[in-house]
Amino acid sequence: MYHPSASVFQQGAGLSAGTVGLWPPKEESILFQRCDWCGTAMYHRLLCPVCQGSELRTERSAGTGTVRHTTVVHRNTPAARNVSLVELTEGFVVRGRVMGPLIAIHSGDRVRLTTAKDPVRGEPVFQLVDEPCRAWT
Repeated sequence: MYHPSASVFQQGAGLSAGTVGLWPPKEESILFQRCDWCGTAMYHRLLCPVCQGSELRTERSAGTGTVRHTTVVHRNTPAARNVSLVELTEGFVVRGRVMGPLIAIHSGDRVRLTTAKDPVRGEPVFQLVDEPCRAWT
């Protein structure tokens, strides 16, 4: 079952169909789907990409993950910003923004969710778990 309005769960938000057992919210988090047949985790899908099953249950993500790819974007914004693909520990990938100096964000860095929905762009915002200790390259 696909719930576009339930993909991001914020404090004070109401329940929607398919979010049984997720109330009350402890903190801001991302909701994702898991296939009942094969167990594949996915974000914003109608069908499972592995088995094409339509029986998807909604679960709450822990909000921790790893940066898989990051790039700096200069268009449609007064200042440069980063766009990153983050693989969360549950096994799905989401596009979002990682806070911090642009030069310090690399693939393989561990991140955690800070804001599930940025008010300007509507995408998740992550923060580096470990402070960057690499040489500036």
